[in-house]
Amino acid sequence: MLPPLPDFSAGRVLVVGDVMLDRYWHGSTNRISPEAPVPVVRVENDEFRAGGAGNVALNAASLGGRAELVGLVGRDEAGRLLRERLEAGGVACRLLEAPQHPTITKLRIISRHQQLIRLDFEDNFAVLESAGIEQAFEAALAGCDAVVLSDYGKGTLAQVGSLIRVARERRVPVVVDPKGTDFGRYCGATMLTPNMTEFEAVVGHCADEATLRARGEALRDALDIDALLVTRSERGMTLLQRGQAPLDLPTRARDVFDVTGAGDTVVAVLGAGLACGLALADATALANLAAGVVVAKLGTATVSMEELRAASESHGGQA
Repeated sequence: MLPPLPDFSAGRVLVVGDVMLDRYWHGSTNRISPEAPVPVVRVENDEFRAGGAGNVALNAASLGGRAELVGLVGRDEAGRLLRERLEAGGVACRLLEAPQHPTITKLRIISRHQQLIRLDFEDNFAVLESAGIEQAFEAALAGCDAVVLSDYGKGTLAQVGSLIRVARERRVPVVVDPKGTDFGRYCGATMLTPNMTEFEAVVGHCADEATLRARGEALRDALDIDALLVTRSERGMTLLQRGQAPLDLPTRARDVFDVTGAGDTVVAVLGAGLACGLALADATALANLAAGVVVAKLGTATVSMEELRAASESHGGQA
């Protein structure tokens, strides 16, 4: 049985991490270029969405939650478009400008519902020694009920340990979507949410459920975190909480069209749920449900309260 849906507006979520602009050029393809053996795309539509930590914040806001976002952008058109998209979605922005860096942008060229190529525009923000992230984080933390740290390895969370420490000193739960193999950076967080590939890159290949659980429990203890949530695509999720039996949640996806950004939705719902006072297991159940909704959409996407309610009712939950 799924938990009742909470009033997400009762909690305030602070999202910090790598923000990016996801841009899509859609067009028709009718011939091959005479210059090289590649298709010629006649661009007919230019679409842009908030990606990375921006998508996390939009997901929290789309549920009716109060979401604030701290991140880095360039002083460019992409940064302007990103800010406009976030504010239109109800996200309060504390986007700090790094004039010598471009806003991280991922441009996808799509024809006939197929992605032909992706072009990335980015410089690593980690080289910035005084970007102001820690100061902006502390200023935004007052009155915050939960923190989500969205790490895409672009440098915004170079000082992630100090952010976790400050939040936990103020008794604010911290959910981390990790990146890389050095999970020690996230010591002391409330919860980590690696996918299966990321998890096995740290603990090694898990040939069976017993190995996954044993290594997951050991990792959780080593990192001094309350819970580890391993997302497992078609096999659902496994939640390992300190002092409680493992919880396996089957996937709620009926149609899988695109898994892009599904992890953003998971941490957004987790953060929004914890901000409203939900238990970790209940917040995880709703996050699993929301992921099943968003993978049926193309590209980075959000889930609305109406969609989550409909999905809950279809799976026998209480809305």
